[in-house]
Amino acid sequence: MVLGSIVSVQTGSALATHLFDRIGTGGAAMLRSGFGAAILVLVGHRSLRALRRPQLHGAVLFGLILAAMNLCFYGAIDRIPLGVAVTLEFTGPLAVAVFGSRRRRDLLWAVLAAAGILLLSDGFGAGGIDALGAGLALAAGTLWGCYILQADRVGAAHPGLGGLACATAVSALLLTPVGVAQGGADLLEPAVLAAAAAVGLLSAAVPYALELEALRRLPNAVFGVLMSLEPGVAALIGFLALSQGLAAREVVAIALVVAASAGALRSAAAPTLRDG
Repeated sequence: MVLGSIVSVQTGSALATHLFDRIGTGGAAMLRSGFGAAILVLVGHRSLRALRRPQLHGAVLFGLILAAMNLCFYGAIDRIPLGVAVTLEFTGPLAVAVFGSRRRRDLLWAVLAAAGILLLSDGFGAGGIDALGAGLALAAGTLWGCYILQADRVGAAHPGLGGLACATAVSALLLTPVGVAQGGADLLEPAVLAAAAAVGLLSAAVPYALELEALRRLPNAVFGVLMSLEPGVAALIGFLALSQGLAAREVVAIALVVAASAGALRSAAAPTLRDG
């Protein structure tokens, strides 16, 4: 289930890249959030109705983080290979796991991940990896870390899907101005809407359900280690679905970050589900 979730998310990301030329990254992010919100509201409408004002405030902040994270990530994968983008983005959850730990040995995982990032950075610019794309991926990682912290608060304040459904709807609303500006009339094209619906399903509803069921069957530490495979899976899907090859240096860098993430997340108390 965990591996299925990872494959689903990264397949959705790969599919989203085909929308960028038609409706821009903003339009793709808006439609993805819109369809994801529709699915989550349909499933969690009872929980959504139970939200109170303080819980709504937390969900709105959650939605703001989601909007910024998805926009940065789509901007990144529009410029750099999917595997590299997810590797850089994964520094967010890794930082939360490392800095949330009180074990000194966990700092070794941070050093290992830093080595992987430095190895990747040798290729930034000058005909290598696009520097702006790398910066957007790191920004998405920072926002993913914020997402994890806010998700814990929202989940503690109100169990169920209501908080996530509200946040995803807020995300879609916040992305509407940039999405409409970039996508225009193409947003209403049937082929675009069909692809965006598939992205919303693959990137939100399916992985959330699979991760939820997986957490009921696996210890948190095992779940976290399996989730650390995401950069490697992203690189594989980028190669198979988008014909994005990687240099040997980039493969080694991704392997270092995966190893660091596996070690750090194994020590984390409670890995958190994520929407994007």
